[in-house]
Amino acid sequence: MEIKGRIAVITGGNRGIGSATSLCLASKEADIAVIYNTGEEKAVETKTRVEKLGRKCNIYKCDVSSFTDTRNTIEKIINDFGRIDMLVNSAGIVIEKPFLQTEEETWDRTIDVNLKGVFNMCRFVIPNMLKNGGGKIVNISSIAGRNGGNLGVPYAASKSGVIGITYALAAEFTPKKILVNAIAPGPVDTDFTKRLPDDIRKRLEALSPLGRFALPEEIAHTIAFLIENDYISGEVINVNAGRYMN
Repeated sequence: MEIKGRIAVITGGNRGIGSATSLCLASKEADIAVIYNTGEEKAVETKTRVEKLGRKCNIYKCDVSSFTDTRNTIEKIINDFGRIDMLVNSAGIVIEKPFLQTEEETWDRTIDVNLKGVFNMCRFVIPNMLKNGGGKIVNISSIAGRNGGNLGVPYAASKSGVIGITYALAAEFTPKKILVNAIAPGPVDTDFTKRLPDDIRKRLEALSPLGRFALPEEIAHTIAFLIENDYISGEVINVNAGRYMN
């Protein structure tokens, strides 16, 4: 798919991987709908940076874990932009606790945002893609969805579930010209990892064969590659410098 002139919806598009993806796709002349739930200042900042690239950008406050809120937001985006060609499900949360200290609320909130959020977005975006003859979906999973990781059971379960959603959607919709893929990054240099204590950061960096975290822009580059390629679907791309291979 040629990105130029297309419309991209990016959840968590105000920070980290989502913001980098907004800018990456805008640099390829896409118009951007940024979805955020918290951090309005960052959303406005991303909008300003996209507009400096000469592209249209609107921001939408939405809790992707809410079926109704997601439906209403997608309706607004379609009304504002006319169509949706690309969806990047980047919104996610981490509530890190040892398993035996994990409460039901932590489990529910993590699954609701990281997994149900992907379901909700796809549920309301795919009908528009079908109407317009196809589209591209990229879901952000994690190395934790592959090997369990070290950010807690709810996070690993939610990100493993994202991989399952990706496979199932690809099987159903690839024949209808909607290609669905996922990316499983290792640790990425985002606001979350910047808040980690130095000893934990150093331990996580040492796990990478390159000795560092990924940059958000490196993940965004992979997302753009998957969108531009018209013969990849049902794949999970590991972006972790070779820390995990399968």
